[in-house]
Amino acid sequence: MNKKLLNKPVFAMLQPPALPGTYKNSKNLIEIIEACLNEARIIKESGFDGVIIQNMNDMPIKQFSDFRTVAFMTRITYEIRKIYPDLLIGVLINWDGVASLAVAEAAQADFIRVEHLYTGASVTSAGILQAQCVDIIELKMRLGSNIPIFADVYEVHGMPIARKPYDKAAWELVHEAFADGIFTSGKNVQESIDIVRQIKGTLPNVPVFLGGGATGDNISELIKYYDGVSVATWIKDGNMSNIINTEKARIFVDKIRKTR
Repeated sequence: MNKKLLNKPVFAMLQPPALPGTYKNSKNLIEIIEACLNEARIIKESGFDGVIIQNMNDMPIKQFSDFRTVAFMTRITYEIRKIYPDLLIGVLINWDGVASLAVAEAAQADFIRVEHLYTGASVTSAGILQAQCVDIIELKMRLGSNIPIFADVYEVHGMPIARKPYDKAAWELVHEAFADGIFTSGKNVQESIDIVRQIKGTLPNVPVFLGGGATGDNISELIKYYDGVSVATWIKDGNMSNIINTEKARIFVDKIRKTR
């Protein structure tokens, strides 16, 4: 695993404009790539360690991606890797971890994040999603891939079926499904702290990253408990479609640097 992933990395979510062929699409692929490269430049100049590339704007979303999504996300990720080789790059395909691994391997990304759904089952706007851990691990084995898998414990917008305590669900992610690290978050600061404490009590040596809810006002407290963080909404003034607010981005990064 890249050593940078173990030093409280701070990631900005990079969400391309809706891809060609999706309902909200209004740009061609070259325009989308240019927009992504511009955002990656801002992220790099703001001091972030990396990006997590997510096709969040391709709503409505289903669990299994098609070849078009894999092709376009591979091209976008590769272009960012080529221009910004020092950025850590994670891949998050909505909501297909198998596709995420294929894209990450082809574009030489540093990790994947499986937000929905690595283990268990959950109800979301995409319907009932079921665990992909077996398929992801099988693909990783066939490819001989060393790309780490970071999986979410109970993404806040899903409704898990037969929910277990956080520590037990996290244990299953790592010891039964072989995730390399964990993303999680609560609905507020205290809940986020309580969750990571539970997980760390059971898995003290597994990296746990804060997947949502971070702001410039609370990150100094939250990063004491987490091994890294991704941020999107706060640095875009509450709307992920906005351009990054560079002043907020630098404030956010500076607060994390002070804790390292």
